[in-house]
Amino acid sequence: MILLYERLGVQNPFDKEGAFVTSPILSPLVLAAVRFTFAFYTLFTLIFVLVWDAIRLHIADAYFSYFTELSYIGLCAYFFASGVQTLVYALSQGRSYPLQKWPRFLQFLHVLLFATITAFPIITTIIYWSALHPSSPFTERFDVWSNTSMHAFNTIFASFEILCTHGGPAPWVHTPFLILLLAGYLGVVYITHRTEGFYAISFLNPQKEGATLAGWIIGIGAATVVIFAITRMLCVAREWIACRFSCGMGNAHRVNLPVERIDEWETIDIEPPSSPRRTDGESSSETANEFEKVVRRKRENVV
Repeated sequence: MILLYERLGVQNPFDKEGAFVTSPILSPLVLAAVRFTFAFYTLFTLIFVLVWDAIRLHIADAYFSYFTELSYIGLCAYFFASGVQTLVYALSQGRSYPLQKWPRFLQFLHVLLFATITAFPIITTIIYWSALHPSSPFTERFDVWSNTSMHAFNTIFASFEILCTHGGPAPWVHTPFLILLLAGYLGVVYITHRTEGFYAISFLNPQKEGATLAGWIIGIGAATVVIFAITRMLCVAREWIACRFSCGMGNAHRVNLPVERIDEWETIDIEPPSSPRRTDGESSSETANEFEKVVRRKRENVV
């Protein structure tokens, strides 16, 4: 079981370097403030859209049938969870945060949630603006704001976690979990059609799409894997750049790559003694022994 959790990205001890609560460019306290800002904005958006759908459009029953709303809920949950952990970490002066002591299953869920919020929002944005966006421009302010928030800001929020924090990269073994979640949502689409009489995603209508339906399903799955791979590479590149900058500035704050603490080293300047004039009875080995004694004395003085 221990080996299984490690392969799922849950090390023991969990996140000893504070990857999920630190940033290469922000202090933990500022990072917590940014995450809470995103959390409250996404929460406000979700509630406002739900109330609007219920009062103005009378379609609140379909709210949880859309992948946009579901992935946005995931973003909101992650920012609240990570915001709390980061705030506690900042207030503890960087000593620890609660998730490090929680059960390993909850740690795994947090790591998996990170993998989903760095992949699904990008998939949502690409599919919406390429295949689902209406041809006519939006006429109401609500439509402009809600679609911008849920189909553009979502990718910006995800990009912040990818580029501006030390989180990730998620392990490759999380890829099947993402595919399973997408397959689960496929079931939600057809359950919604059975119970509500409509398809939450129009191109998943088998009567309308016919043979191309399989292409859509396989294509979305493949695109998810590609985006997951790209986000992993971005996380690795981010850590490499952070390591280069931190090493160059003598700051080993926190990077995934090993960084030596240069301040723990002391420079010992040892100059070899000038070679004395050798008499006929002296040998080169005696001179070398004398040099070693001088070096030993200097080291003892430093210590």
